[in-house]
Amino acid sequence: MDMKKLMKQMQQAQAAAGKIQDQLAAQSVEGTASGLVTVTVNGHGKIQALSIKPEAVTEGDPEALEDLLMVALKDAEAKADALQRQATQSLGLPGGMF
Repeated sequence: MDMKKLMKQMQQAQAAAGKIQDQLAAQSVEGTASGLVTVTVNGHGKIQALSIKPEAVTEGDPEALEDLLMVALKDAEAKADALQRQATQSLGLPGGMF
């Protein structure tokens, strides 16, 4: 195999991967739990914002708020994972590489 051709293909793949990384960083998705807690993450799954409605805070029941937070975080994480899978499929790479 021609080494120059192989190197060029590797450089193209790296450039495409870098472009996808930038796109994922610029995209955001929201995870929610009953509309009471909303978590916004970027395409890499990094938390960007958190919103808690007053109704989610029940005096004397911190476990309820904890449960809502976990549901919203897991929802946001799943949506970010889907964005990553979609982005990597466009390059023909296995999902979850980013």
